[in-house]
Amino acid sequence: MGVFSALTTAVSGMQAQSYALENISGNIANSRTAGFKRVDTTFSDLVPDSALNRQIAGSVASYSRATNTIQGDLQATRIDTNVAINGDGFFVVDQRQSGLGANTQFTNSNLYTRRGDFDFDANGYLVNGAGYYLKGLKIDAVTGQLVGTQPEVLRITKEQFPAKATTSIEYRANIPAYPGTTNAKTTVPGSELLKATGYTSNPLSTTAGGTGLVTGADVTRFLSDSIAGGSVTVYDALGKATSVELRWAKTTNAAPAQVGPPAVPATTDTWNLFVAENTGATGAAVAYRNANIDITFGPTGQMTNPAGGNITLPSMTIAGTAISGINLTTGGNGLTQNGDVSGQIDARSIRQDGYTAGTLDRVSVSAEGQVIGTFSNGQVVAMAQLSVARFNAGNALKRLDGGAFEETIESGPPIIGLGTSQLIGGNVEQSNTDIADEFSKMIVTQQAYSANTKVISTAQEMLRDVFSIIR
Repeated sequence: MGVFSALTTAVSGMQAQSYALENISGNIANSRTAGFKRVDTTFSDLVPDSALNRQIAGSVASYSRATNTIQGDLQATRIDTNVAINGDGFFVVDQRQSGLGANTQFTNSNLYTRRGDFDFDANGYLVNGAGYYLKGLKIDAVTGQLVGTQPEVLRITKEQFPAKATTSIEYRANIPAYPGTTNAKTTVPGSELLKATGYTSNPLSTTAGGTGLVTGADVTRFLSDSIAGGSVTVYDALGKATSVELRWAKTTNAAPAQVGPPAVPATTDTWNLFVAENTGATGAAVAYRNANIDITFGPTGQMTNPAGGNITLPSMTIAGTAISGINLTTGGNGLTQNGDVSGQIDARSIRQDGYTAGTLDRVSVSAEGQVIGTFSNGQVVAMAQLSVARFNAGNALKRLDGGAFEETIESGPPIIGLGTSQLIGGNVEQSNTDIADEFSKMIVTQQAYSANTKVISTAQEMLRDVFSIIR
């Protein structure tokens, strides 16, 4: 029976090498397929049960060996929505079941892929080249928190991003101890101060007994008694923009305490902040409004009042736009009074938190897997979080068409999260097939297949010799 067993063994060898060649041909065919994972072939011997001194080499069986966890090279595509995983993990995707547009129905099953050539379709879904739809968690644009816990198919539409009214202006500046106003003369003490004398309406703050208003009739004098503090564009609730111009006027110089009688307490440097309402005003119309708070500085140049450094700007209408409830925030030490030879305010930062409405201009993916939207109003907002799944046995996933995989009992359940991996936007992972290696394996497979055919030819000749004996 040895000759017949040799025939059977040779046939199993040919089948095994044919199976290996099939895998090699598939690897070579997909050497340019994004996210493709090559399939290697392993061989196992099949030995019949026999006595110790009658054991034979036996037949052979071939099996597939997955390389799902072996990463391919990353290639830059310059497409912002393309993304590659650098490290362990798979994108979570789904398949379309029926419907179109916003009514598209999905299978609601999680599949997994390394193919990251995602791009927008006509309905705002992110779809890769094999037709799989990207899944993730939406992010609330207001709170920045994730919405839900289960991945869902992401749909990003070019809806308008709503406007936000300005509520805070970050103001960091140094105010000169001696303001270089037009009326200031070093030879005339107090000429640098804003005094109520000569004004038709006392512009000092209401806390100092003034009206807190600068009328059109007093604009020229007021400009000579104050210095520019910078300007910033602010927005109302509808996103309408207007410019807020600030001016500062010093009202009191510090004086040391005097011993009595009568005792005179020490005073501090005092300033008033004004906001332009209508710089073209005339007569009794209001041109500037006082913030109506005495802003004081101590001997070290640090602000002592108001506590906390927040100044509420007056409510007013500027060029037809109503502003109210805007706080000038200095962070406590952002506004100082130190000597400055220029006599002008050195504004280091004037930033506000409002913006007009905008439309989506660009979408990209961050290293943490956030889908980042850049809007025409300059806002950059995280819109979604991509779901990345990792498996304890990634090579045990079941292969599907289009570079997708399916969870199996052997692979274990998915672990959602990037872990130590990183996402790289504008890149796509290429096939992990090495053409040179596949050609080498193909030559070896061909030689092994030919050798098995020689065994069959030899067994055939031996059988022919047996039949010749009978003749």
